[in-house]
Amino acid sequence: MPERPIEEVQEAHTEAWMELDDVVGTGIGLCGETPCIRIFLARESPGTREALPDSVEGYRVDVVVTGPIRLRPPDSLPRSQDG
Repeated sequence: MPERPIEEVQEAHTEAWMELDDVVGTGIGLCGETPCIRIFLARESPGTREALPDSVEGYRVDVVVTGPIRLRPPDSLPRSQDG
């Protein structure tokens, strides 16, 4: 049973995970019906995958390959039809 809320655990470990090659972000999701921490990769990398845990502080870690993630300028986002 985890001792800390998943949000605290994610926040505590994200900085270190982001220093690994190909890690582009983290988040919280559901693995089945159980909350889990997601780590997003720009590409599959055996070295990075081996460096990531299967679980942390009682929470499952789910690794997802998303491709690169880039910040888009606000003026490039589609505008709402509602105004």
